[in-house]
Amino acid sequence: MTDAVRAAETTGEPHILYVHFGAAPHPGAAHRAPHEGRYEELLALLTDITPLVQALPPDAALADVRGALRYFGRSAAELAQLVRLRALARHGTDCTVGVAASPLLARMAAQAGEPGRIRQVRPEEAAGFLDRRPVAALHGVGPATARTLCAYGLDSVGRVAAAPPATLQRILGAAQGRRLHERARGIDPTPVTPTAPARSAGAEHRFERDELDPVRRRSALLTLADDLGFRLRAEEQVARALSLTVRYADRSATTRTRALAEPTAHTPALAAAAYALHDALGLQRARVRGIALRAEELTAAERASRQLSFDVRDEKARRAEAAGDRARRRFGTAAARPAGSAPPRAA
Repeated sequence: MTDAVRAAETTGEPHILYVHFGAAPHPGAAHRAPHEGRYEELLALLTDITPLVQALPPDAALADVRGALRYFGRSAAELAQLVRLRALARHGTDCTVGVAASPLLARMAAQAGEPGRIRQVRPEEAAGFLDRRPVAALHGVGPATARTLCAYGLDSVGRVAAAPPATLQRILGAAQGRRLHERARGIDPTPVTPTAPARSAGAEHRFERDELDPVRRRSALLTLADDLGFRLRAEEQVARALSLTVRYADRSATTRTRALAEPTAHTPALAAAAYALHDALGLQRARVRGIALRAEELTAAERASRQLSFDVRDEKARRAEAAGDRARRRFGTAAARPAGSAPPRAA
């Protein structure tokens, strides 16, 4: 057994892997995640090593490999390399992997490195790694919270870590202030909880350049909602919740989820929920690199109930939607699109 294995078993040495499957999609593309159909197979690469795997759909997972170190006789970084090689050999999918002693640091390590690489943050390196990172890079800190902290001069993780906890609690509230102070020091006691990927469907849009215009972002959201709605209706499924992920120029991301008023695959309902999630983030001057929508908690449409409506406009919209679906099935997905959606790009 190597010294690295002994150290990880007895100390806070790296034993958490954050694995992001697949390379980034081509800018400007609105599409399904390239490995969506193989996501469960890619997760199986991790469960072959450890049972402690937490699915983070659509394209990531956390794994606690502490118990696997002795069995394989390898360090966490070496196990990460094994996962990467198997993903390439079996599925033709590259991986970006962060290795650290906590889920927070592992996630940040993966996001800070180049795509398709393995980056390890050891305990003695954690303070230096975090010190100059922008505060928005901390998992759970969205644009609104980042702006609030920057207004007080707390624009880096190092400055947040050095700030008195009482100051952060006055700015953000008691619970959030304590949690942020711990995360800024690399403390994240969150365990890796084994979960299976929930039934879901997603679509993503990458902008050609960092997008500041909220009108163009809303146009892209409408395109994604329309794509999801058409796919769900074709498969006779409905969603009970919708998730929005916004990816920024500094490689950080914010994800928000909202339960829908009723299970639906109706494009206007999905778009309205997407707009509400987007507007609640208060992005303003945020430089947005890409956005993704994910329909969560899918169920068969025949098992879901729908509130009857006496609104003639709603019934007309649903009939028009059904006609558009028939045109798409016959002439292709570009045959019918909602007004205001992002125009299709040439191949």
